[in-house]
Amino acid sequence: MKHYVVFLDRATLLAELPVPGFEHTWVEHPMTPAAEAGGRLWRASIAITNKVPVTAAVLDTAPRLRLVAVAATGVNNVDLEACRARGVAVTNIRDYALHTVPEHVFMLLLALRRNLLAWRRTLAAGAWQRAGQFCLFDHEMHDLHGSILGVFGHGSVGRGVAELGRAFGMEVLLAEHKDAAMTRPGYTPFDEVLARADHLSLHVPLTDTTRLMIGPRELGRMKRNAVLINCARGGVVDEAALLAALQGRRIAGAATDVLEREPPADGNPLLDADLPNLIVTPHVAWAGREAMQGLGEQLIRVLESFVAGRPINLVVPPPPSTGSCNPDRPA
Repeated sequence: MKHYVVFLDRATLLAELPVPGFEHTWVEHPMTPAAEAGGRLWRASIAITNKVPVTAAVLDTAPRLRLVAVAATGVNNVDLEACRARGVAVTNIRDYALHTVPEHVFMLLLALRRNLLAWRRTLAAGAWQRAGQFCLFDHEMHDLHGSILGVFGHGSVGRGVAELGRAFGMEVLLAEHKDAAMTRPGYTPFDEVLARADHLSLHVPLTDTTRLMIGPRELGRMKRNAVLINCARGGVVDEAALLAALQGRRIAGAATDVLEREPPADGNPLLDADLPNLIVTPHVAWAGREAMQGLGEQLIRVLESFVAGRPINLVVPPPPSTGSCNPDRPA
């Protein structure tokens, strides 16, 4: 029984992929425009996508499709209800970014709190060479030790960030869900974390309930000397409100690895803003080479488990009456 596997955006994963241990035809495209996804999946029984949208319209052009394997943790680019209605299983990748994303978070946090970019500009301008003493005090710096870190989202990545925070000597507050009726043991109410934290780090998926989770009201509740880090999804933060808060010095700084629209082909106000208290990186917090290799190896295990009828990492399960391994069953 032979599967036809199509990887829609192979160029998004810099990893050596093991050869799947089942009979298959493997087709990969470096990138796939959204409008061409359906045309490339018409023969596929297994589709792999990192960020290419798999919509109801795409599914309608792929009658043999049995699995959408997302080569990432977030699945907001896949129409899950449409997959469920058509009997198409959906899987994702889990726990591969336990170290790489937390390390990126603290790179951004340290760069902001120690004013790294400002120091680089100052030295490039020759200020140290002209100094009358052994050091400069041009830019304010702050220690992480003894400060409060608020973590929003306590999955594997959020736990990794919390662990690093404690290693730095920070008090860690785990934020309860926004508008939660009650606060779970070990968690702190959402608004209290906003008000108390010196540093806030976001690690929630993008869903209907988390979209624009941080907007004008939330930014207004933060300390004026607080820093916001977003290594989750761009849509979690109201970008216009964030820019206004930075320009008005309502908060001390922000760093984001994600934007609401990626790539930002038509520009983005956060990219255009020349602010000393803002850092933007191009959605690479997950992309340490070691982490990507682990992701690729896990991806192949996910495919092999599905074909063997023992699927793992299910987001949408296969229809129980048909099994998961037959690419030739009627659509």
